Amino acid sequence: MAQGCVEPVWRELDEPELGGGWELFLDIAGIHIHRLYREESCLYEYKICGTFSDFGPELFVEVYMDLEYRKQWDNYVKELYELEHEGQKLIYWEVKYPFLLSNRDYVYGRERQDLDINGRKIWVINSKSKCAPGLPAKSGIIRVEDYHQTVVLENDGKRGTRVFLHYFDNPGGMIPTFLINWAAKSGVPSFLKDMQKACAGYPEYCKKSGKKSAFC
Repeated sequence: MAQGCVEPVWRELDEPELGGGWELFLDIAGIHIHRLYREESCLYEYKICGTFSDFGPELFVEVYMDLEYRKQWDNYVKELYELEHEGQKLIYWEVKYPFLLSNRDYVYGRERQDLDINGRKIWVINSKSKCAPGLPAKSGIIRVEDYHQTVVLENDGKRGTRVFLHYFDNPGGMIPTFLINWAAKSGVPSFLKDMQKACAGYPEYCKKSGKKSAFC
């Protein structure tokens, strides 16, 4: 993808685009979470920005991209793996839902870009649900058709990571929208905390699993 196509995304590291209805939702330890109400789904999409001071972006990227490791630290993962479908590399992800609710699954594409913008090293990871008629949802599982997540990362000038994350997920089904929005209030910050713990535990995971990494 050409550099000019991603500029609107990576520039939000410096100045998030928050006009047109975005509102501050949560502010936790320097992590700012904004949300935008989407009338067509009665759900919110989110923009998160802030700094994680405990680890650098190289480690964040490696942990984020490592599907096998995510199975270890994310308790909501039922299945997660990469597959080849009609010439595309896709990811299949089944998420555990609470008792009495059907699990959800995703088929999505993911693209990582390592950019050099006037000497600034910036990572952009885009994930987006894909239409895959040849990979139907399993019986009793609801396929999520509208999901996207963009993560932008840069060193904070010290030993930490500046992060911008843009996220939307419509789980579908018969879950009341107020319940979905309530769950997001705790789910979004919890994911960020889990990522920090996962980064801290990655060297030990690499040693135990035999994975070769610069962080072991």
